[in-house]
Amino acid sequence: MRNEGGALFESRGVSRSLLICSRAFAASTLLAILWVWLYRVMYLCFPNDHRSHNHALAWIGMFAAEVWFGLYWLLTQAFRWNPIYRRTFKDNLARRQEKELPGVDIFVCTADPTIEPPLMVINTVLSVMAYDYPSEKLSVYLSDDGGSEITFYALTLASSFAKHWIPYCKKFKVQSPCPAAYFSTSAPPPAASEDWASIRELYEEMKKQIQSVTEIGGISEELRLEHNEFTRWESFSSRRDHDTILHILIGVSTSKVVKDIEGCTLPSLVYLAREKRPQHPHNYKAGAMNSLIRVSEKMSNGPIILNVDCDMYSNSSQTIKDALCFFMDKEKGNEIAYVQLPQNYENVTKNDVYASYMRTISEVDFHGLDGLGGPLYIGTGCFHRRGTLCGRVFSKNQTKNDYWNKGNDNRYLDETSYELEERLKDLASCTFEKNTQWGNEMGLKYGCPVEDVITGLSIQCNGWKSVYYNPQRKGFLGVAPTSLYPTLVQHKRWSEGDLQILLSKYSPASYGLGRINPGLIMGYCVYLLWAPSSLPTLYYCIIPSLHLLSGNNLFPQISSPWFIPFAYIIFSAYAYSLAEFLWSGGTFLGWWNDQRIWLYKRTSSYFFALVDTILSLVKYSNTTFTITSKVADQDAYRRYEQDIMDFETPSPLITILVTVAMLNLFCLAGLVKQLLVDFSRTIETMAVQIILCSFLVLINLPLYEALFLRKDEGKAPSSVTIKSVSLALLACTCFTILN
Repeated sequence: MRNEGGALFESRGVSRSLLICSRAFAASTLLAILWVWLYRVMYLCFPNDHRSHNHALAWIGMFAAEVWFGLYWLLTQAFRWNPIYRRTFKDNLARRQEKELPGVDIFVCTADPTIEPPLMVINTVLSVMAYDYPSEKLSVYLSDDGGSEITFYALTLASSFAKHWIPYCKKFKVQSPCPAAYFSTSAPPPAASEDWASIRELYEEMKKQIQSVTEIGGISEELRLEHNEFTRWESFSSRRDHDTILHILIGVSTSKVVKDIEGCTLPSLVYLAREKRPQHPHNYKAGAMNSLIRVSEKMSNGPIILNVDCDMYSNSSQTIKDALCFFMDKEKGNEIAYVQLPQNYENVTKNDVYASYMRTISEVDFHGLDGLGGPLYIGTGCFHRRGTLCGRVFSKNQTKNDYWNKGNDNRYLDETSYELEERLKDLASCTFEKNTQWGNEMGLKYGCPVEDVITGLSIQCNGWKSVYYNPQRKGFLGVAPTSLYPTLVQHKRWSEGDLQILLSKYSPASYGLGRINPGLIMGYCVYLLWAPSSLPTLYYCIIPSLHLLSGNNLFPQISSPWFIPFAYIIFSAYAYSLAEFLWSGGTFLGWWNDQRIWLYKRTSSYFFALVDTILSLVKYSNTTFTITSKVADQDAYRRYEQDIMDFETPSPLITILVTVAMLNLFCLAGLVKQLLVDFSRTIETMAVQIILCSFLVLINLPLYEALFLRKDEGKAPSSVTIKSVSLALLACTCFTILN
């Protein structure tokens, strides 16, 4: 699509020569994989004399693992078949009259004031209130599932600060409208040093007030008397037992229209803590989002909904206009359900020690999905067409006219704010959804830890397309985990939820068949199969190394022609991965860290996700929703900035990593004896196993350092060390005795 005739965006693929090279490489890799499979089949059917039948089970296991890896690799090729890159033309959008622009409702979700600090939450709220967009068409809703008085108090302070902050951002065209980010990285504009100093002083005062109540853990009686809104917490018993608390701070009702210091209208701002009762399931973030959809429909009713997590602040004042370039394009906009931006982080270090950026997913995979019908919905940084979230099915004959004006003309309702709040409270009650289709055919889906992915899939199966927009200036920036344990926990939740989708009625392999592109089904399955991939990975990390101790070769000798496909796959896979990573803007050390975390996730997070899913299927345990902490200890953060890994948490997730690492270290040490006895024969027959074991030891060097050399708080706990070393020694001893 070219920028002729007023198009609002263009889509381009990669160059034809690059695509041909990529497909040629894929074809050669597929040939090598088939050759490896043939080698295994020939051995199992026609074993040679020097191969003992006692090790047939090991060979069957290797064959099964290699079949899995080969088929999984084949699924990943869907990402590389037709990648698409998008570019918007906001100048063309600007030619339209302002009254044609749609209302936009922005949902910010928070759940726990302890691990999601109120100061961080209100920085996100202020950043989305300060978009370069007509204020009368913006409405911001904060869902506080923690029902925190501190968060509400912080929001009241933010509503006052917004009177100064929003006109300042518009006057000086602030690109990053998050106050915390702006004041930490920006110098005063040359012509506005006084304004900058004044607005910063106001921000620091607000920050001080929020931190003071956060430190004491509650609201003082003096503040309660000063703000009568806190009477709404009189029925509050606990985070899981309280009435609906709905409060309009700015706009929506005519009694709450607020002007900034320049006399301009401010965006609406609404606080919601939905009703919680211990006897009623609250469905986590999906339940919060569905409550916001219902409440906002009766208030601002914007045709476009943006949802962001409380730790993902806006990093570009133009993001709404970028998204509208897709929705409002005359040729293609009518079929787009949502526009997904990548999940980026402000605190990722140069070499990204925990691979939080997920560079390959953000810079390669999602562009590939965009060429197949659209990316997954990842739960934050996503612009939705309101109707699609409520189950609307795509139709080529649907009318385009007047849709975008919906919700723009009735923003201010002729009720007092109190009357409106009381009338709409029931929409966020525990019993409202009883005997309705909410959580099933309407709103975000229930019953899965990754409600976002399953919701996006159902929207695409209703005939809609989605768009992946990855601008040079990132639209949103968040806070990545700064230690290993929360990283592993986060991926355990994601992979567990993905596997549940695969086993549910919404499995792309069945539910999506005939509804979405087969390549898109393959792309979904790559993520939904994360958890089962743990078993072949663990097998490959353990069995070949153990067989080094007894001198049993599980791979062809160097002199054999069968060695060539194994060598080709090993070399080409890592070379291609490194080239792709560097092309995406990463560093060599960043790629090495990415390989390590990939291994750690597959051998711990994904494995325990698989176990928990199986246990939940047999009704032995229930799935729980875990929020990743956004608060980091100062010493831990200092280590994180130095790219030093943190293993301090005693957990089964860490224990299994240490056990596998120690097992490979013992196996490599045991190999030394064989090398001393017959060096050339050992190298000739065991080359691939030696390379594999050496690689696993090399990539675990930070772990060995944490076990034996480090003295800081980030070292591995002694309990984990003792348990893991004992388990690894026991495994090696038993294997040696039995073989």
